[in-house]
Amino acid sequence: MWLVSLISYIDRNTLALLSPAILAETGLSAEQYGYIISAFSVAYMIGNPVWGVMLDRFGLRAGMFSAVSFWTLASAAHAFAGGLWSFASARALLGFGEGATFPGGLRTATQTLPKGLQSRGIAVAYSGGSLGAIVTPLLVTPIALRYGWRGAFIFTGAVGILWLAIWTLVSRRLPRHEPEPKAKTEFPKMNDRRLWGFMCAYALGAQPLGFVLYGAAIYLSKVRGLSQADVGALLWIPPLGWEIGYFFWGWVADRARGQFAKVFLSLTILSLPLIAVPEAPTVGLVMAGFFFAMFVGSGFIILPVAHATQVFPPSQSGFIAGAGAGSWSAVVALVMPVFGRLFDLGRYDLAFLLAAVFPIAGYLGWRTLTVSHLKFKVR
Repeated sequence: MWLVSLISYIDRNTLALLSPAILAETGLSAEQYGYIISAFSVAYMIGNPVWGVMLDRFGLRAGMFSAVSFWTLASAAHAFAGGLWSFASARALLGFGEGATFPGGLRTATQTLPKGLQSRGIAVAYSGGSLGAIVTPLLVTPIALRYGWRGAFIFTGAVGILWLAIWTLVSRRLPRHEPEPKAKTEFPKMNDRRLWGFMCAYALGAQPLGFVLYGAAIYLSKVRGLSQADVGALLWIPPLGWEIGYFFWGWVADRARGQFAKVFLSLTILSLPLIAVPEAPTVGLVMAGFFFAMFVGSGFIILPVAHATQVFPPSQSGFIAGAGAGSWSAVVALVMPVFGRLFDLGRYDLAFLLAAVFPIAGYLGWRTLTVSHLKFKVR
């Protein structure tokens, strides 16, 4: 699960990394790029709960093989895209398939680990994504510089095929079917305030992750004047904060039972320095700001998920993971065209301000919706 989340972020982050070169060659605007990201995000939003339900009912072995096969083909299809609609179509197919990533990781952690270790297990499974974002510039940039951006997407398809071969061998230890008894596959009621509070914290609190992940390359190219090679040499730094944050906040979560409100408030305050990044006098300080924003943003994934796994039963873990990642993706789908438009207008200061405000809304929404459940008993 760690490896598949790593590969999923290589696949999805390749477009963000190579966006300066792709936009220059195809003539796409930053706003159109935002709509392409939205196509991925909408499909990812749908795919998360769909795959979550499938994994809860039919098991990890067949479900993950099907999902990765689907998104591997979609990732390679980017090599044949050339305009808004072809990129958006390939991106949507990729997003739907990758919706299985975190439901699979959370499902594995809750099935195999005792409660005292589950948050760290979740961090391990999820951290492959942030590590994937770290290694993408290091792996993909040399390939793109030599074979072009289309060759880079052929490479991502090959990586997916490699994982499928590994999974075929490793997953033999799992039973062919792992259905839960019907009584154990009931989903949380949609009027459950705790479910909406969880999605609010995850979806809004972690928005700076999406902003940096999808917008940093364009900002560094257009505003700071860096070449595609320079962007590739630096863009591993912000996701390193994300990777470290997963393990740090996982450690915090295992010790924060009954104290989640205080930690969420701290995360909200720590999200505000992102506002000042456009005023940074050097590229080094910009990268430090991106690094810190992703470090803090990872806490808005691990803490809500850790809280939810204590509130809801393990049989619902796939659905919970899908609801969290899907809600985050829904907000990304709505705001990325807005960020793209602001970039086209040169209003980078406003874009950074908007990104930094989302965690405040996430904390207030979570606190309002879950205030009566802050002190909970572990099931």
